[in-house]
Amino acid sequence: MNLTLFTDYSLRVLIYLATQEEKRLANIQEISDVYRISSNHLMKSVHKLGKLGLIETIRGRNGGIRLGKDPSEINIGWVVRQTEENWNLVECFDTENGSCVLDPSCRLKHVLRQALNAYLAVLDAYSLADLVVDHAALRRLFEQGRP
Repeated sequence: MNLTLFTDYSLRVLIYLATQEEKRLANIQEISDVYRISSNHLMKSVHKLGKLGLIETIRGRNGGIRLGKDPSEINIGWVVRQTEENWNLVECFDTENGSCVLDPSCRLKHVLRQALNAYLAVLDAYSLADLVVDHAALRRLFEQGRP
């Protein structure tokens, strides 16, 4: 199982915002600098996170972004489900385009589906708050990551 960069960046944005002091506004360039990733890619993630209600976006000269919910209310499994588009681990998972000859009697797809469900169940057991327990240590790392 490999998450897309979109999901990876979305989770990184949430982690960054969760470590900021309450009500402090961050911006995409700041997050891009810390993680050394493209601000264009981050914009797409931030837009999606805003549409999902996970972050607040404030426009204007003094605008920025911040979490829209308490970190304990942001479930990691739910975020991953919302940001990943393709859960077809193998061809036979694709009901429209799959053409595996083994499909009618293959047990592999059932095993893989069970594994995917277990993977998601583990993610469901964690909130954003669980990922940012040590705010101070994470903030120090973010400071080191700035150019």
